[in-house]
Amino acid sequence: MEFIDGKWKKKESPWEELTGDRLIDREAVVEGAVHSIRKMGEVAFLILRRREGLFQTVYENGQVEMPLSELKEAMTVRVRGLLCKEERAPHKRELRIRGIEILSSPAEPLPLAIDKWKLDTSLEAKLNYRPIALRNVKERAKFKIEEALVRAFRDFLYSQGFAEIHTPKIGARGAEGGANVFKLSYFHKPAVLAQSPQFYKQMMVGVFDRVFETGPVFRAEKHNTKRHLNEYTSLDFEMGYIDGFEEIMAMETGYLRYAMELLKNDYEQELSILQVQLPDVSRIPAVRFDQAKKLAAEKYGRSIRNPYDLEPEEEALIGRYFKEEYNADFVFITHYPSKKRPFYAMDDPEDKSCTLSFDLLFRGLEVTTGGQRIHDYHMLMEKIAARGMSGEGMEQYLDTFKHGMPPHGGLGIGMERLAMQLLGEENVREVCLFPRDLNHLEP
Repeated sequence: MEFIDGKWKKKESPWEELTGDRLIDREAVVEGAVHSIRKMGEVAFLILRRREGLFQTVYENGQVEMPLSELKEAMTVRVRGLLCKEERAPHKRELRIRGIEILSSPAEPLPLAIDKWKLDTSLEAKLNYRPIALRNVKERAKFKIEEALVRAFRDFLYSQGFAEIHTPKIGARGAEGGANVFKLSYFHKPAVLAQSPQFYKQMMVGVFDRVFETGPVFRAEKHNTKRHLNEYTSLDFEMGYIDGFEEIMAMETGYLRYAMELLKNDYEQELSILQVQLPDVSRIPAVRFDQAKKLAAEKYGRSIRNPYDLEPEEEALIGRYFKEEYNADFVFITHYPSKKRPFYAMDDPEDKSCTLSFDLLFRGLEVTTGGQRIHDYHMLMEKIAARGMSGEGMEQYLDTFKHGMPPHGGLGIGMERLAMQLLGEENVREVCLFPRDLNHLEP
C-alpha cells in the first residue's frame, strides 16, 4: 500500500533552474514537443515547445546514440544534456544533448507549418485544424492574454468583496427577451440555453450583496459578422447597495486598471510576442448617448439615422472621436433609450425615455453593457405591464423582489471582444478557442 501526499518528484529539471544559474555547465533534463528541427551541418537545433515557451537544445553528431533521422517534428521527448549559456538562444540558455528518450511519435506529418513565426494560412484553415494551429507560438499567446483578462477579473473582484457564483445554462426562458434563444427539449419540456446569468445574478445580490461569474452565454442570432459569436464567454458581476450606476462604471474601470497592470507584470513575454501596446485606463470619459451621437455626426458629417441605438459605424466614429480629442481608447456611453433596454433596466427619474445604463466602447467596439436595475417590486411590475409583457415564466425571479432587494446594478463584458480589441484583431474568431457561429459546430 502507498499513500499519496500531493508531492511528486519529476525527472525533468524545474523551469526556474533551466533559466537560472544553478545548473549552468551541469546536467539537466528537459521535456517538450519538438517544435522545429534546424539542421546546420555537424549540429542541429531541436527547438522544444513547453508551456513556458520555446527552449533550445543542440544535437551534435557523435554525442548522441540516436540518429538525427529518427527525430521528427511534433514528437514529444525527454532530453538529457549539459546546460550552457547562449546569448542567441531563447532565455539565453541551451541544452547540449547527451541522451534522448522519445515519449510519443506522430502518426503523420503536421497539416500546418506551426514553427513559422506567423501562421501563414487562412482563418478557416486555422479553425479547421484548431488544436494544431494553436501550437504556433503567436496563436497560443493570444489565449494567455485572455487568461490574464479572466484571472484579473476574478482576482480584482475577490479583492472588492465579491462572491463567485455558478448559474445554470439551461433555463425555462431567456433573461433578455426576444427570439434570439436556442430552444431545446428538456425531458419533454421546452427549455432554452441561457442568454445571460442576469436573473440569477440579481437574485443572488439579495444573498451575497456582490456576486460575479465567468461562463458561456448563448445567442441564437443569425449574424455572420466579424464581431458576433453564438457562444461567447461573459464576465458578469452584480453589486448591491449602490448609490448610482456610476459605481458600476467605476468598478469596471478599476478592473481594467488591475488587468492592464497584471498583463504588464506577469505577461510581458506574450505582450512582446504579439507586440501589444496596452491602453491607458487611468481615466475613462463618460458621455450621454444622445450627445455621443451628435458629436460624431457633427465632426464626421454623418446623419443620425437611428435615434434609439448605435450602429456599428457610429460606434467606430465615436471611438475615433474620443481617441482624436482625448487620446482615449475607452469611452462609456450612458443613458441609453429605455425602449432599447430590457424591462429590468432602471429608467432615469428625470427623463423616463432613457435609462441609468451604459455601454463601454473599446476602440470603437461595444465590449460591455451594464447599468442600474429596478429593485422595487411594484416598479418592476409596472414596467412589465407597460411593455405588454406578463410575468409568466419569471415567477421565482419576481418573487425575489417581493421580499426586498437592495438598490443594485451590474454588467456583462464580452471577453472575446475585449481581447480582440486589445490584440488588434479584425475577427473575433481569432480569439475564440473553438468558435460557434453559423458555420462552425466542430471541432
